[in-house]
Amino acid sequence: MMEKQGTDMVLQRINQKFSGMSKGQKKLAKFMMTEYDRAAFMTAAEIGQEVGVSESTVVRFANLLGYPGFPRLQQALAEQVRKRIHEAPAVDIDNENISRREVLEQVMKKDVENICKTLEQIDQEVFESAVEKILEARRVYIVGIRSSEPLAMYLGSYLKLMIDEVLVVSSDNSSDLFEDLLRMNEEDCVIGISFPRYSMRTLKAMEFANSRSVSVITITDSISSPMNLYSSCNLVARSEMTAAAESLTAPLSLMNALITAVMAKRKKNLINRLEMLEEICNEYEVPGNDELNWVDDSDMMD
Repeated sequence: MMEKQGTDMVLQRINQKFSGMSKGQKKLAKFMMTEYDRAAFMTAAEIGQEVGVSESTVVRFANLLGYPGFPRLQQALAEQVRKRIHEAPAVDIDNENISRREVLEQVMKKDVENICKTLEQIDQEVFESAVEKILEARRVYIVGIRSSEPLAMYLGSYLKLMIDEVLVVSSDNSSDLFEDLLRMNEEDCVIGISFPRYSMRTLKAMEFANSRSVSVITITDSISSPMNLYSSCNLVARSEMTAAAESLTAPLSLMNALITAVMAKRKKNLINRLEMLEEICNEYEVPGNDELNWVDDSDMMD
């Protein structure tokens, strides 16, 4: 097989071949997609020991992906690591003389760039499919761990206003995570959110959902993300680094679009629930703005 070039090609090849892999090969695939920065500097024997397969299985895995040998696969993984390093940081945090104004401009310009690139590259059909899966689901599960947890909470808080059953799962504890997912079935939908460094727990949750024939939607940074291994509905939002952290501005904007698209179909539900919420707050004397009254100093002086 002719070897194609490109720093993302190794991850794309794994995605393309994943469904036909053996159990041992799938273990290798998940390890290399989530830990490629480690795998790039490990021998075939070391990777095999880490994953629990033989050295020869690792070598055959490289051949399966179209590489003439393990060293070429290792080289491709190293290129992926170099790409990640060169993409970040956009802000020169090593420059002690950089002004705060420069930091502000560079960070916000990078966020604007991420949103623009996300809009250019988004697959409209996939977006529409994701909206339909959410609308048709009996129950919607949203999985987001570590830095993706705030995104999961944000998406869940709005979907709960329009959909009867929405469960946000963000536990770092694997047993608690699967306890929350235990009741899911083919009538449900799960949204997995993960950005580098990817969460293995989120990936395992997507694998579990797939085994239950659940509709799986992923929100991640690349078509070659390991989160897409168990999903046919992949929403990609750019999250290129501004400094030490990933930028989650474009993913948040994509979620706003999802929320708005669902809202357009469930507007009546939204209005009814907001009216009910207002009635409950009034009945139990819960202030809607949750603000303390301003104290007039002049009254205290009198």
